[in-house]
Amino acid sequence: MQLTTRIVCGMAVSACLLMAQGDPPGRVARLSYTFRSVSFRPAGLDDWFPADFNRPLTTGDHVFADFTASAELQIGNAALRLNSATSLEFLELDDSNVQLRLTEGALNVRLRSLGDQDSFEVDTPNLAFSLLRPGEYRIDVKPDSSATILIVRGGEGLVTGSDQAFSVLAGQQVRVAGTDQPSYDIADVPSRDQWDSWCAQRDLRDDQSPSARYVSREMVGYQDLDQYGSWRITPGYGAVWVPKGTPAGWAPYHFGHWLWVDPWGWTWADDAPWGFAPFHYGRWAYVGGYWGWVPGPIAERPVYAPALVAWVGGGAIAGGIAWFPLGPREVFVPTYQVSPVYLNRINVTNTVIVNNINITNINITNVKYVNREAPGAVMAVQVGAFGSAKPVQSAAIVVRPEVLRSMTVVATAAVAPTRASVTLPAASGAKVAEPPVALQAGAVVAKRTPPPPPVPFAQKQAALAANGGRPLDANQVQQIRQKQPAPARPLVRQVQARAPTPAPVARPAARPATAPPSAKEAAPPPKPAAKPEAKPAPKKEDKGDKDKKDKKDQQ
Repeated sequence: MQLTTRIVCGMAVSACLLMAQGDPPGRVARLSYTFRSVSFRPAGLDDWFPADFNRPLTTGDHVFADFTASAELQIGNAALRLNSATSLEFLELDDSNVQLRLTEGALNVRLRSLGDQDSFEVDTPNLAFSLLRPGEYRIDVKPDSSATILIVRGGEGLVTGSDQAFSVLAGQQVRVAGTDQPSYDIADVPSRDQWDSWCAQRDLRDDQSPSARYVSREMVGYQDLDQYGSWRITPGYGAVWVPKGTPAGWAPYHFGHWLWVDPWGWTWADDAPWGFAPFHYGRWAYVGGYWGWVPGPIAERPVYAPALVAWVGGGAIAGGIAWFPLGPREVFVPTYQVSPVYLNRINVTNTVIVNNINITNINITNVKYVNREAPGAVMAVQVGAFGSAKPVQSAAIVVRPEVLRSMTVVATAAVAPTRASVTLPAASGAKVAEPPVALQAGAVVAKRTPPPPPVPFAQKQAALAANGGRPLDANQVQQIRQKQPAPARPLVRQVQARAPTPAPVARPAARPATAPPSAKEAAPPPKPAAKPEAKPAPKKEDKGDKDKKDKKDQQ
């Protein structure tokens, strides 16, 4: 199949707003750093597991940093950092909305930009906090949920409580105590503690990333490319990133494991510390005797893909399944149900596609795949190992050259997931940290209405077994939800959105912020400071924001 007419990337960006209902999100979070014991609970499961670095996180997932631990997550251009004894849930994460449930601990948010249609909300037991502009924010929730402390070092936020709403400006600290009749106390921002300083060092590292010259800052995981490889300019592909320190015979999608992550289905989780961006965006090419990653055009917001591979089947590998990386300009065809708009977006932002793609007119078997005959490109494993999240290298099947030449490219990995497919198990005898039961069920105040909780995996398993290795579409999930109601999510106390009122009078003297337990132990030693880049431009106000400010001015 030959594609012949170039699509302008700006068209793909505009199409984000037209994404059809039922398409999966084009944005995910990634656990990019942990210190000591950090665990997570996948959406649809009740158990906690050790953190899996390169597993994507999405709506319904929980993360917990134990006592003396800390963690960092990336969501596009935003960095979220969890201090000691912090419990966080993604109530919603999609292309436009980030809604977090913070029941205890300290959360630092660095927000580099915020689009006109974007919302970013942190819900706590005492208030809902909406981030209105790019900046640096800290939210502390007391262990007994009695109070929430907000610090805005840069940007602007909106506090929505049970009785009023008011803005918090840069340089202000707010303490909100109680729930039904909360009290409010505003003071100047205190000096940074060790945790704040460590977060600032991480921000400076991101600010000076050389890879930001070649990819969008919205690409999750781009910062890790700086330490583990180098950029080269090549004929035909332009800027190519080449990993360093890979073993002899290394090839993409050979060192890691497959997981089942809804709503995308089979998802690659690489073993390398840099192994997120190069396996969910862009394409791989074998050039000059080495493998290089071609990131594609610098799109405003590249679209996440679970794995950019071509599947091989046709009975050529008895009892096994095989794949190889897609090359530049080759079309990624999702196994999950998508609209034509989504199909174009996910390909335009990840490679140089030269024609609008007709979803009904793609013949994947007639493509001359550039990587199919590259040295060591094809990986094959037994189906049992593939479906149980085992490292693929430990279950690899040797495929003879004559078999490789006769293999047929197929639409999907026709393997039904089981519970073992959802996450890596804990090591034998290992203790996995999890937040206290009271925190997991604790109520939070919310301004936005979150979506319903994900359907438990056990309720979907029978339908998935009959679906040929493909994820369920939105209609199938809704039918299961109606027949087998999912357990109710922890209580969310919805508060009515209201126009901001004048903020409580600030105290004349600054009061130090209350650090969460063991903050000094949790923060790793800071790295040397680096020169920050210019601050991003303020977020453009939409009409709703302007109306709120007009009402505030009239009061």
